[in-house]
Amino acid sequence: MAKENVAVIIPCYNEGIAIAKVVDDFKQIIPEAKIYVYDNNSTDNTVEEAKKAGAIVRHESYQGKGNVIRRMFADIDADVYVMSDGDETYDIKRTPDLIKELLDNNLDMVVGARKEVDLAAYRVGHRWGNVVLTRLVQSFFHHKLVDMLSGFRVFSKRFVKTFPSQSWGFEIETELTVYALSSRIPMKEIDTDYFARPEGSVSKLSTYKDGLRILLMIVTLVKEERPLLFFSVFGLAFMLLSLICGIPVIENYLQTGLVPRMPTTILATGLMICSVVSMLVGFVLDSVAKSRKEVRRMAYLQYNPVNE
Repeated sequence: MAKENVAVIIPCYNEGIAIAKVVDDFKQIIPEAKIYVYDNNSTDNTVEEAKKAGAIVRHESYQGKGNVIRRMFADIDADVYVMSDGDETYDIKRTPDLIKELLDNNLDMVVGARKEVDLAAYRVGHRWGNVVLTRLVQSFFHHKLVDMLSGFRVFSKRFVKTFPSQSWGFEIETELTVYALSSRIPMKEIDTDYFARPEGSVSKLSTYKDGLRILLMIVTLVKEERPLLFFSVFGLAFMLLSLICGIPVIENYLQTGLVPRMPTTILATGLMICSVVSMLVGFVLDSVAKSRKEVRRMAYLQYNPVNE
């Protein structure tokens, strides 16, 4: 690992209580790494504490974790990137294990899947929200995941420099995971301990508001990455509704030769047209999605594997 240029990237918003300890732990565990703290308009002493601890401090004015990570990925050049939150909840001692897994198996992303060692580490809503959202992504992208929303990750350069980030908030971890699954980029999860925040530190994640944003991001990514599936669901729903409305009309016509319920007939016809259009849109966008994936793949292949 000595030949690898390692960068630790830490997005921060009001983490003055914990950030110095996080930076110091990384300096002890991987002393050869450069440690970057990107402040996101903090109103406490985050910047001062990070500087005193020896981190390289930079700023991102657009609010939101996704905006910060997009900026970090664009600004920093390294062979290996270690991403962590600045709240002292992740098991930083496991960082060398994650890096070794990345290098030894020529992976592009290794995720520290959180295993709580303190009941206070997760709020109940966060815990169940993570389970539900992770299983939802599992079902759409056919990959067994443990912790889709972990912020403790190690990346290769070719992942970081070809990741088409769109997120602006806490949905960024969902986008990172779905990008890897959809592009079939080699990745792995490793169990790591997850601790409660230090006393006085407060989570910035809103259970319901951010949970809804993550859910909407999943829907958006399914539409972008698997449009045939997405629009086929709507197409089949329209077809079913059309048949429910139309079959009685057809039966009445066959028996009497009359169509007395004209509004129902028009509704059934309209729903069937919507079904056909939805299916056609799905087929067209599926071809577009495949072309986009080919372009992403070509960009990805411009970079050498991390261990070469």
